[in-house]
Amino acid sequence: MVATSTLKTKSNECISELVERRYDQNCIEKELDFWDHCLAEPQRAADVMEDRTCQQLAKMFENCLSRAKKTTLHCSSVLVPERLTRRIAREVLRLASCEPCGLRGCVLYVNLELDKGCKRLDRIVYDATVVPTFELTLVFKQDGTAWPSLRDFLFMGTCFAPTFRHALKLSPGFRLVKKKLYSSSAGTVVEEC
Repeated sequence: MVATSTLKTKSNECISELVERRYDQNCIEKELDFWDHCLAEPQRAADVMEDRTCQQLAKMFENCLSRAKKTTLHCSSVLVPERLTRRIAREVLRLASCEPCGLRGCVLYVNLELDKGCKRLDRIVYDATVVPTFELTLVFKQDGTAWPSLRDFLFMGTCFAPTFRHALKLSPGFRLVKKKLYSSSAGTVVEEC
C-alpha cells in the first residue's frame, strides 16, 4: 500500500458539514493544519501524545496533593517546587515505557515521607479497564530546610498544639519504586531523584 498526499483533508464539503453543526471554521482549519503537520512528521505526533500524557499525569499528581492537603496532611497549602510534578510524570512514563500495557497497566501509590515513616496520600489507577501489570510507589519528600511558621512555633509544646498546619513544603527530590506484578523473577527497581 502506498500513501499519497492526494487526499484533501480540508475538503469544502467536510468543513461545511462541521460548520453546519456549529463548529467554528477557523478552529477546524487550524486543527486540520496541526494534524496534517503531524502526519508529515510522525515523530512529532508521538511527541505530542507523550507530552499530553505527561501533562495529564502531572495534573493527576497536583489533584492528589490538593485533595490530601485537607484530608490527610491537615494543612492549608502544599508548596510544590516548580516543575516537580512534570519531572515525576516524565519518570513515570519512562518506567512505564517497557511494560506490556505501558502506563495503562500501572497502579500508582502516592506517599509522603515524614519523620516517623511514610503517609499514604492516594492510590491512582491510570486506566481501570486494564489489569495492572506493575505498581509504582511515589514518595514525595518534605523540605527539611523549611522553617516552621511562627504560628506553628508558638503552639509547640502547649496543650493546644495545632492539628492543622499552615503550609507543607515539598522537597524537589522524590523516590519511585517499581514492582512488576506479572513476573516472579523480576526484582524491584528503586529510582531516587
